[in-house]
Amino acid sequence: MALIIRAADGNDLLAILDVGRRTWPVTYEPIAGADYVAMGLAKWWTADATIPAIRAGRVTVAELDGTVVGIAVVGPDEHHLVLWKLYVLHEYQGQAIGSALVKSVVAQATGLHPEIRITYLEGNTLAETFYRGKGFVEISREPGCDGVPESVWMQLVLDPKEQS
Repeated sequence: MALIIRAADGNDLLAILDVGRRTWPVTYEPIAGADYVAMGLAKWWTADATIPAIRAGRVTVAELDGTVVGIAVVGPDEHHLVLWKLYVLHEYQGQAIGSALVKSVVAQATGLHPEIRITYLEGNTLAETFYRGKGFVEISREPGCDGVPESVWMQLVLDPKEQS
């Protein structure tokens, strides 16, 4: 089984959306509830939300034997590059696929951005452990509301000379 990490193209749309639909309920229902999952799928895991990111070259897929099993999506937030989505199908977790996606994102960002930021919901201990293991450090928190836990922001410095 050969893992391929590559830029997504239009042919990957349905597979990318499938990753979201399969990972979000398992990841977020225990932390934030079914309403949050429904809202997130309706807002961030649609063709309308995903096609512009694919066209802009901001989506990376992990493909195993011709099947998309993980995705990473980057984008801007103010003056920062944010890794907004990093998801691997549950049955493929623990096989270094997420690590390969992060390595690809870091390689693409190095020299262009001084850092990469991520955010996760408090209580998502798998995400916290994963990102800390990659060298990300917590930089801030945003309060949650309506039963949704606070958001934890982390960053990975790529070029220490550009940090102020």
